[in-house]
Amino acid sequence: MSQYFRLTFVDREEISRQIARNKSIRSIARQLNRSAGTISREIIRSSNNKNDYRAIKAQKLSQKRRHKPAGRKKIDANKPLREFVFYYLTQRLWTPEQIAKRLKIVYPNNMDMHISHETIYSYLYVLPRSTLKKKLTSSLRRKHVNRRARKSRKKTAPIQDYLSIEERPAAVADRIVPGHWEGDLLMGAMNKSAIGTLVERTTRFTFLVKLENKDATTVRESFAKEFRHLPRELKRTLTYDQGQEMAEHKLFTKDTDITVFFAHPHSPWERGTNENTNALVRQFFSKGTDFNKISEERLKEVQEMLNDRPRKVHDFYTPNEVFYKLLH
Repeated sequence: MSQYFRLTFVDREEISRQIARNKSIRSIARQLNRSAGTISREIIRSSNNKNDYRAIKAQKLSQKRRHKPAGRKKIDANKPLREFVFYYLTQRLWTPEQIAKRLKIVYPNNMDMHISHETIYSYLYVLPRSTLKKKLTSSLRRKHVNRRARKSRKKTAPIQDYLSIEERPAAVADRIVPGHWEGDLLMGAMNKSAIGTLVERTTRFTFLVKLENKDATTVRESFAKEFRHLPRELKRTLTYDQGQEMAEHKLFTKDTDITVFFAHPHSPWERGTNENTNALVRQFFSKGTDFNKISEERLKEVQEMLNDRPRKVHDFYTPNEVFYKLLH
């Protein structure tokens, strides 16, 4: 008989995401390598119906059923461990899993500084109500909301003479060869200001770009400036949506030697790495931000925090570490 493993908080977050995408229980079960019965019971135990399922609520109910305030003693008794965990939780970008894995990298031979991400979650949930608990739990990246219908937009002239994502080399999708980027504008309050976001698909290294304007010339020149000092092998392609700010894509390619491919309209999943990066940036700059009031120094400070964030895809090394390894 195969060994049974309890559902983790990461599993529950994935269940919540898949439900939001209208996936079936059997599809979710295959994704998590679990039985359909396990997923069905989890949803029934933790919500009134499938669409009401939330990972954070399900985890709390699971902990309540188990009556195990796991890990509290170790974190409370170990001040250096507690300070490490609390510091990176309050940075708003690091998840408990990233903290746990990073501890093993930073302290490979010190078992006193090793802890599981489930223990960190458990510790947070059994904390008494307090300002500290509110601060720590509000920093968790757990804001999974259903997509809202987009408001109708004014029609704009289509991008001229462009290359479709369907023409993009198949190797780009494999993420094996670095140098393939995704880009977007992150809009400020009332769409009156914006910043550019550029992320490399393999390393997840990110540029945040200060923009004085949203017109095509400003965007082209500002984006090209970010790429100026990169070697040719890290400048291959850029995948972008069909926003008018990239209307000068041919001049951009002439300036940078980066070929631009355009995703299909209203298909953000075709630039999924960039969409995820934008969500991280929103942790610092809400939708009501006036980017005209955000200095370039502040943007680069946040950029550095993003690039110093350990990533599961890189065995919890950071984009900075992976990217700069390619430069040397």
